[in-house]
Amino acid sequence: MSVDPYAQEIEPVRAMPFMAPPGFLGGCRPLQPGEGHWYVLQGDRLLVELGPMTAPSDDPRVRARPAWARLPALGPSTLGFEPVRAIYLGELQGVACWAAEAPAPAPAPAGLGWAALRALFSVLPDTHFALAGRALQLLEWDRTHRYCGRCAAPTEARRDEHARACPACGLVAYPRIAPAVMALVRRGRTLLLARSAHFPPGMYSALAGFVEPGETLEQCVAREVAEEVGVEVCNVRYFASQPWPFPHSLMIAFSCDWAGGGVLPRAGEIETADWFDVLQLPRLPSKISIARRLIEAVAAEIRGAGEPGAARSDARAPSGV
Repeated sequence: MSVDPYAQEIEPVRAMPFMAPPGFLGGCRPLQPGEGHWYVLQGDRLLVELGPMTAPSDDPRVRARPAWARLPALGPSTLGFEPVRAIYLGELQGVACWAAEAPAPAPAPAGLGWAALRALFSVLPDTHFALAGRALQLLEWDRTHRYCGRCAAPTEARRDEHARACPACGLVAYPRIAPAVMALVRRGRTLLLARSAHFPPGMYSALAGFVEPGETLEQCVAREVAEEVGVEVCNVRYFASQPWPFPHSLMIAFSCDWAGGGVLPRAGEIETADWFDVLQLPRLPSKISIARRLIEAVAAEIRGAGEPGAARSDARAPSGV
């Protein structure tokens, strides 16, 4: 198996899955599709070379991962189908990068296969995994903004930036990013974790919710925790952030302290919530999510195994978390 020159591991402590990798320069130059790295997606499935599905998975939503995966060497003439849309992403160490949407019925070219992006975490090299996430998000934005949201006229892609403009009324639509907070509440040696009905069996996570107009991130933390479990918090501390392309969020994680109130899960949104000792944590989300890093970093700090400040923005979580 050949060595991918872009397969260097992103620093495991400070880096998050899907963040822009080292050596990547985003852009929107008016290029015609040509040679380079092609991130071809059919829905949320990426076109890759795949090994056997034998790798274990820590993600309750992923049964198994391929033993290995590589981004194939592709170009406009070797895809075997006409992309529905193609978007220039930028350059990775001087090599052009493209996102392309494959038609729904298009079969994978010989020797390749379609794999859900979540299943490729920790298998596809981090650099390509991150850019595949960017491709997924930009393709979804381009597909859902073909028409103006104000007057319904067809929009046109701008050549100097990622934007779609309406020639009729002038409305410009940029790629949507929805900020969402993640809040981990601490009380002594225990952490407040919850689960919703759509979680896999036995899995718990930190609380989360989208930021509303007119509120700060800290206000959002306090509101979401109060709304979802009826608990008051204080000492809200920033942990880290993570791009999340399913389909267009930015996760902003915080830890905070319990200030009062008993746990009362919100009906219809939270199935159950409880306090868990850091030595008896339940099944947690996959390492693909910032939630796992947040929980393990704070738990390590409480246990005395983490470095001072593990729950602050430098996020010194255990390597590989």
